[in-house]
Amino acid sequence: MSALTHEKVIIAFKKLGQMLSNPTDILGNAFFSAESNNPWFTRENIEKSILSFSEMLNEHDIDVWIESAKFTPTPKKVGLILAGNIPMVGFHDVLSVLATGNIALIKLSSSDDKLITAVISELIKIEPAFEDKIAYVERLKDFDAVIATGSNNSSRYFDYYFSKVPNIIRKNRNSVAVLDGSETFEDIQRLGSDIFDYFGLGCRNVSKVYFPKGYDVANLYQGIESFLPVINHFKYQNNYDYNKSIYLVNAAKHFDNGFLLLKEDENLASPLAVLFYEEYESLKAVSEKLGLQRENIQCIVSKTDLNLPTYAFGDSQHPKLWDYADNVNTIAFLNELAD
Repeated sequence: MSALTHEKVIIAFKKLGQMLSNPTDILGNAFFSAESNNPWFTRENIEKSILSFSEMLNEHDIDVWIESAKFTPTPKKVGLILAGNIPMVGFHDVLSVLATGNIALIKLSSSDDKLITAVISELIKIEPAFEDKIAYVERLKDFDAVIATGSNNSSRYFDYYFSKVPNIIRKNRNSVAVLDGSETFEDIQRLGSDIFDYFGLGCRNVSKVYFPKGYDVANLYQGIESFLPVINHFKYQNNYDYNKSIYLVNAAKHFDNGFLLLKEDENLASPLAVLFYEEYESLKAVSEKLGLQRENIQCIVSKTDLNLPTYAFGDSQHPKLWDYADNVNTIAFLNELAD
């Protein structure tokens, strides 16, 4: 088997992007296995995630992104502890390690151990030299660096356990939306995707919205009405029913359209099937407030100029290759391992 080169990586990633544009033709069995293993991984959400990676791995963006990646002649073993909250969520870390010529020691999440392995198998078929760059492990050992994704609780363990090697430790983050009242019906429809894609389980899902004072929440509910079928999923409905009962028992003021609860709350992280909101007096005030919370925010969705990086409505779950989790440049981190 010939050695892996930067040029081979580029060619393989482009071929993989093309292949993932018709995922059911090749990954049909993996779809079934993943859905059977994790009820949150519906066929629709699996397809949505894989097509998002196909969109991400387009030829132009690969060429732009790969320019920043140094292909190391002395590969390091990089431990990857992957999350499993939405389908394929850890795959970008795998791509980053491979793009820099390093070796990926992959600790899969039990919630997502079918899809990523199936896609990596296809990548190895495209370029067999990747086989020497990938290993699945039950426990990390003999590693040179670590990229670990988990909860705020697990991050404390990660910080301690991996403190002696270069690391990226990711914690819980949430995404927010800022409305200014000028949004069209179509804008709110697209915001619905930011809220409901993957049932709202991702860090890029909007869990809180900021309204201008006096905003009529009926505008929001009318715009997201097409997402009503989300309530037909039994696990989502269980969360909706549970949170609704809590608010009713506690006489907590809230709005309810039958599939999404809207509650005023200062916190960023809302329970599943709940969207928190706050009202603001001025955009300057909300911009300053969000700026102080940047370490807890993954994405800000808005059509308004907030002097902060924002995504257009409907785009939060369509990141580019260079839209790194927690705004930490994974490629720059991996490049430094070779220095």
